[in-house]
Amino acid sequence: MKIEFWSDIVCPWCGLMDHRLHLALNRFPHTDQVEVIHRSFQVHPDLPREGVSQRTLIERVGAPAATVDRVLRPIERAAEAEGLTPYRVVDRTLGPTDLAHELLAYASDQGRGNEIWSLMFRAHFGQARKLWTAEEVLDFAAEASLDRTGAAEALRSRRYRARVKADQREAQRLGAHGTPFLVLDGRVAIPGAIGTDDLLAVITKTWAESHPEPQPLPIVSGADGICTPDGCAVPELGTT
Repeated sequence: MKIEFWSDIVCPWCGLMDHRLHLALNRFPHTDQVEVIHRSFQVHPDLPREGVSQRTLIERVGAPAATVDRVLRPIERAAEAEGLTPYRVVDRTLGPTDLAHELLAYASDQGRGNEIWSLMFRAHFGQARKLWTAEEVLDFAAEASLDRTGAAEALRSRRYRARVKADQREAQRLGAHGTPFLVLDGRVAIPGAIGTDDLLAVITKTWAESHPEPQPLPIVSGADGICTPDGCAVPELGTT
């Protein structure tokens, strides 16, 4: 099974869904046959490179101040209840994530995509880490034991920029309007965050539909006879 997971580093529901996906797959009996592919979707590409506070962003988009207590604090409480702590949704800075996504694409080519995605979520939400400038992103790369020289060349050349943009276009083609957005085996889409149990149920159902259990064939009655290891038989005479 292939699970494609579109997300953005600054999306708090995405970080929580990354955690829930790990929890769900730990309970799924066929985890060794599941491939998770993280894909990029930038929610706030136009933020200034120096970043803005979460409260400032709320004001900029014209959302009510009550959004903090009505929407964001409950995400923090949900994360804490699920063992993901600390999880800073309100007291943090947000910025453009293009360079972060390009580093993540580089990490995927190094065979460490899923690991580095999770580490970056923990860095941002666990430490309120800023990951907007090339220097900030490269410092994170070095701490995550990625080759800083290779990562720096990838960011300098911008060779992953097209892939990052293509990821977002593909998500939008599939009907995504935001993040998180998960697609299972190219057949089932999950637009938004759902609980771990519900996620596991969708994964299990999708797997079952793609891997049906063999079923006995319908039996036609009235056959003239049959041979088995115990002998041949006809209905009127019994086994001979």
